[in-house]
Amino acid sequence: MNVLVHICCANCAIYPVKVLREQNHQVTGFFFNNNIHPFLEFKRRLDTVKEYAAQTELPIIYREEYLLEEFLAEVAGSPGTRCSYCYESRLEVAARFAAENGYEAFTSSLLYSRFQNHAEICRIGEDLGQRYGVRFVYQDFRTGWKEGIDISKSMGLYRQQYCGCIYSEKDRYHPRNTN
Repeated sequence: MNVLVHICCANCAIYPVKVLREQNHQVTGFFFNNNIHPFLEFKRRLDTVKEYAAQTELPIIYREEYLLEEFLAEVAGSPGTRCSYCYESRLEVAARFAAENGYEAFTSSLLYSRFQNHAEICRIGEDLGQRYGVRFVYQDFRTGWKEGIDISKSMGLYRQQYCGCIYSEKDRYHPRNTN
């Protein structure tokens, strides 16, 4: 099958791409991440995906727009529900691209992370697949969590410390009020 893989970051792409290739799928990456902030983090992750793609001969389509204002306009009023918007906005761009460019299916490296809501990603992916007439491939890539980490370290890739958005950066680094 000709599969477009939305790539949130290089580290999360390693295991899904490996598995899909082992299943004899033709795999193309798709980098679109309107959630990653600040800009220097966005640029570092983009550069790391390019480095990973070069090392693994993975063709990738890059959408390099830095959409800070658009992302914040959508989530600032309700930061607690930001992940839903984040999943849907990125997967919709990937599904539309897949449908418009002859891919049989699409999926996402978000399905590698133990920190993402797989049920929600799957629901959104299935809905978008029906809307755009392209199959959403769900596979629980979390089974390769350790393997993906080990491979990324052996490749010398930058390993980010938070999901990507400014709110997840705050959750990671800002001291929590324990009162």
